[in-house]
Amino acid sequence: MSFSGKVKEELGVHVSRARHCQIAELAALFSCCGQVVAGTDFDGIQNFSAKFVTENLTVAKKYSILIKKAFHFHLEMSVRGHQYLIYLLDPEDALTFFKALKLLDGKLLVHELIVQRNCCRRAFLRGLFLACGSITDPGRGYHLEIALDNLGRAREVVRLLLSFSIEAKIVERKKNYIVYLKEGARIVDLLNVMEAHVALMEFENVRILKEMRNSINRKVNCEAANIKKTVSAAARQIEDIQYIKDTSGFGTLPKGLAQIANLRLEHAEVSLKELGEMLVPPIGKSGVNHRLRKLSEIAENLRNRELNE
Repeated sequence: MSFSGKVKEELGVHVSRARHCQIAELAALFSCCGQVVAGTDFDGIQNFSAKFVTENLTVAKKYSILIKKAFHFHLEMSVRGHQYLIYLLDPEDALTFFKALKLLDGKLLVHELIVQRNCCRRAFLRGLFLACGSITDPGRGYHLEIALDNLGRAREVVRLLLSFSIEAKIVERKKNYIVYLKEGARIVDLLNVMEAHVALMEFENVRILKEMRNSINRKVNCEAANIKKTVSAAARQIEDIQYIKDTSGFGTLPKGLAQIANLRLEHAEVSLKELGEMLVPPIGKSGVNHRLRKLSEIAENLRNRELNE
């Protein structure tokens, strides 16, 4: 099962005890997968029914459970291909359902009264992710998104997330508007808001492991680069010192430079600090570096003189 499937499976069995939270989650589910179906009875009087369609069995089960807990209504269910269809056919039940979800008050994603409580906003976001959300496996990257059918609804979701200090962005993709999060910390915050605590722990474990690996890789790369730099510098120093030895010898060098030249040839692999500690009296790293630069200048002058002769 994908990580997204695991998150939805966990959210699918999480049922709020409070009826107002159950209604908030139903409002989210119905806003993504539901349809208000208008019809007329035998007397020509207009009535309504509710139709809910999803390809996700977890979503279908959660919708059915919430309606039965919050309203105790009878539902008609059927399967067509890969789709699960759930009907609330009784006109009075449907009208009660629509009024409770405040679906007759406009085309907003959700009425403000439905999500006025903090717990109801959590429930709404939980239902919204169940119905039209997805999340990438944290081992492959950090990306969570919720697909909406228009820009206004996408902006509503952004405002809801912001009420939990979670900043999200919107991108248009084909005919949908995608509210998305790409930072691991923000995805963790949303999983916590939706109360997907098992998924949150799995996500955090993967995230911590990845950060540790990245940190170790950075340190290894840095150390490798330093070693390469040190080896390259030592090779240049030895080349210059050997050139001086072969050209004019060390007899013309000041005592301090001759000492460091001999030590560098004898101990090509050691660091500048270690070279300095071998001298009598010992000198620091900067002093060794200064003497080696002087030797490089002498070697360069000898090369230039040879070219000009």
